[in-house]
Amino acid sequence: SRTSKASSAMRGPIQCRRTCAERRDVSAPPETRLVVAPEEGAKIRDAVRRADLSLLGPGYRLANYNDAEALFELLRDPKVSDPIYDLLCPISRESIAKWLQDARDRQSAGEAVLAVQVDGEGAIVSYSYFTIWPDRSAAEIGGAFRADRQSKGAGMTGIVRSLDWMFDHLGVRIIGVTAAVENVRSAKVIESAGFREMNGRDSVRPDGTIRQSRYWELSREERSRRPRCSR
Repeated sequence: SRTSKASSAMRGPIQCRRTCAERRDVSAPPETRLVVAPEEGAKIRDAVRRADLSLLGPGYRLANYNDAEALFELLRDPKVSDPIYDLLCPISRESIAKWLQDARDRQSAGEAVLAVQVDGEGAIVSYSYFTIWPDRSAAEIGGAFRADRQSKGAGMTGIVRSLDWMFDHLGVRIIGVTAAVENVRSAKVIESAGFREMNGRDSVRPDGTIRQSRYWELSREERSRRPRCSR
């Protein structure tokens, strides 16, 4: 099976192990605010709409409606979805379809890109969700790998390629990322990629509930001083 044993044993909507009230449904831009000319913002917005996912590396492409079932199978595994607090909750086929539609609408507005990575058999092994604020020349990335691909170096390779893609292809100048306080594995990958840890961030849902997160930033200038990823 292309999915983990944990996921294949489940049926129907998956209730988040952490309560929905603890999860974040909206992203917030980086704390650092840059001065951005209208022309720069427009250029970034256009780059998002025309995003070339092949530049991320082998197997990457834009997610589409035909991926709904495969993404449901990926994210129904608690090993994959539990550390992610910006997913719709509970995880169901309906919530995944809504998520895909929202991503498509936001890309049309120049504000988001949802990418998947597939293996040689066409199975989805990871997803990446890029949130972009063109008028701030800023972006955020979130995502996850299939359970059998975790802790094998894929996360580090993926984030480095993603950073280069966001800075070079989309044209943003600053990137922010968050991780749950207890998500030590992601924190190690983030810091190894060169991000600076900032003050903690309160992740706020529309209903007003708050979750504390660790928060990091990386500028294009800081990234330029580190080794580039070879594709």
